[in-house]
Amino acid sequence: MASNGYCWKKGPGYPTPLEAMSGTKEALLYVTCVYSVYIILFCCFCTIESKHSSFTMELIHRDSPKSPFYNCSLTNSHRLRNALDRTLRRTNHFTRKTSGVQGNVISAQGEYLLNISIGTPPFQILGIADTGSDLIWTQCNPCSNCFKQDRPLFDPQNSSSYKRIPCNSSVCASFFPRYSCQSLEANVACPYKLSYGDESFTIGFIAFETVTLGSTLNRPVSIPNVVFGCGHHNDGIFSNKSSGIVGLGGGAHSLISQMGPSIGGKFSYCLVPISEVDRSSKINFGSNAMVLGDGVVTTDLVAKFPPTYYYVTVDGFSVGDKRFSYYNPSNSYESIDFEGNMIIDSGTTLSLIPRSLYEQLELELMKGIPMEPTEPPMEPLKLCYKTEMDIDVPIVTVHFKGAADLQLKPINTFIRVEDDIMCFSFAPSDDTFIFGNVAQMNFLVGYDLEQRTISFKPTDCTK
Repeated sequence: MASNGYCWKKGPGYPTPLEAMSGTKEALLYVTCVYSVYIILFCCFCTIESKHSSFTMELIHRDSPKSPFYNCSLTNSHRLRNALDRTLRRTNHFTRKTSGVQGNVISAQGEYLLNISIGTPPFQILGIADTGSDLIWTQCNPCSNCFKQDRPLFDPQNSSSYKRIPCNSSVCASFFPRYSCQSLEANVACPYKLSYGDESFTIGFIAFETVTLGSTLNRPVSIPNVVFGCGHHNDGIFSNKSSGIVGLGGGAHSLISQMGPSIGGKFSYCLVPISEVDRSSKINFGSNAMVLGDGVVTTDLVAKFPPTYYYVTVDGFSVGDKRFSYYNPSNSYESIDFEGNMIIDSGTTLSLIPRSLYEQLELELMKGIPMEPTEPPMEPLKLCYKTEMDIDVPIVTVHFKGAADLQLKPINTFIRVEDDIMCFSFAPSDDTFIFGNVAQMNFLVGYDLEQRTISFKPTDCTK
């Protein structure tokens, strides 16, 4: 049994996670923590060896045969329909109008999975890899109310590297910038509550733990003293196939931020096309994540609240040679919100763009496609064509700030949703501007969090 303490002790004077949160009802977890927390977290990684700074992992699409979510009885159109349903649930709460703690985290569902291990000895969990979340968390024993999970639950008593974070620590304070848990005893573990936009939630305690990441070269990389959440009360639309969330967002407590100096603030991924889900996508860290060579398009990441999300600035789009600007000086709302107007999100299937901009793109695409549109088979798709053949479509270009022009291929702009129907992979939105994963497929997408840039390079991600 580990000597570093249990998540909580039962009995008089020792609160459960729910009791620990009572009295600080509004003190939900701020995954978008104050930036000073980076200093606290980064010091934990000064002993990581340089040989661990570069590695690559498999990123598994939930519809891949390698995924526990895979259902061989589903057709590709059924899988896509499910993905679009998840997109709607995710983006219903992924709005720039949202404020407050609960609004800082989007749907608890995602499109990609990552195998990681926590504890000593390593205990494997399958987490949803999410660029729209920060905290790493998993279900833990003892569990007062856990969603059904096929895999065993992590038990901190069985890990020699588990170290609870006390309520009076600076790390705990970083989770509660407006509140504190000073009313609790100093020897009580630091509680958290993380609420998602789809009303799912996890309640438990944060702790330090060793996280071990596998690699495609079978050389595991262990990272000590990672802040993670041990969830003892979790409910909502979580799946029994996964074990929690692996936060890859830009906030201080994400896996990416906590690895910080050891990977030079760099990670990248290469997503295989939607028609190739039997192949694995890849996520790279450190020097493996460099995006170099011909054809690279780079633009700045914009610092905004909440820092969980990866914001970029889009000046406009082109269809063929016809350009449409996003910025409209007569629209005060758009003028104020222009910088960092788009979020790059790997967990959303479609791309969602402002309605007025979408309507211009759709009209120009219709002019360039010599076919009559057909009724869309599902929401939120709008522009569809009935054909069993691939169709010639005009080139769509995204104009990022800094003259960074990214030409999208047909696989990025049109998807086959039925055997005889192709649809535009962008949809209109009144309050969300998201660059989804279909638009990113067959690009090496690299994030440099030290230089605050994101780069795109056309790449065959199946190789």
